[in-house]
Amino acid sequence: MSEEEIKEVAEEVAEEETPEPEDLRPKPPARTAPRGIRTFTVHRQNDETGVSGTGVIIEGVLYATGQVVLHWLLPSPKGSIAIFESMGDFVGTHIGPHPANITTITFEDGEQMVYGQKEKEEKPEE
Repeated sequence: MSEEEIKEVAEEVAEEETPEPEDLRPKPPARTAPRGIRTFTVHRQNDETGVSGTGVIIEGVLYATGQVVLHWLLPSPKGSIAIFESMGDFVGTHIGPHPANITTITFEDGEQMVYGQKEKEEKPEE
């Protein structure tokens, strides 16, 4: 392309309207899955199996599709990753079968889900 042709193309481009910033933002294709994530942690007060430990044992992500990705914080130094089709699948596999663990899932917005029960405190004899 000659220098004159390049100038002509540049002038044509300059004459076109500049798009609005909103028009330039990436947009999802019309036929994609829902977007958005929620992060959470999983805290256990007890560990009846002796595998995961107590305290915050998982960092997780709940996708808008309902799928869940977990980062187990043990074994050290990297932990491990697990993927579940839904929060229900995760809870049914790792939380529900162990009610004595007293497990709390806490989302970044402060919402909490608590599973398990503290043992009933023994009442003093009267």
